[in-house]
Amino acid sequence: MHFSLISEIRRRLQRDWTVRIDHIFREANFAADHLASIGHSETIGVHVMASPCTSLLYWLFFDRVGIETPRLVSMQ
Repeated sequence: MHFSLISEIRRRLQRDWTVRIDHIFREANFAADHLASIGHSETIGVHVMASPCTSLLYWLFFDRVGIETPRLVSMQ
């Protein structure tokens, strides 16, 4: 489904530069999680915002002050 996007990421990772990819749980990065949710309704490609959308401002505040939510994991 996302073959072209994954291929482009792999192509860019192979360039002659240093790249670091870190996994951050969405509970510790509300703004990125919100942008990912918004992205599901957008076309694939680069989208540039001149300023954060109103719905994002709330989550940017949470990230800035370091508010996190516990990650709920089923232990079954």
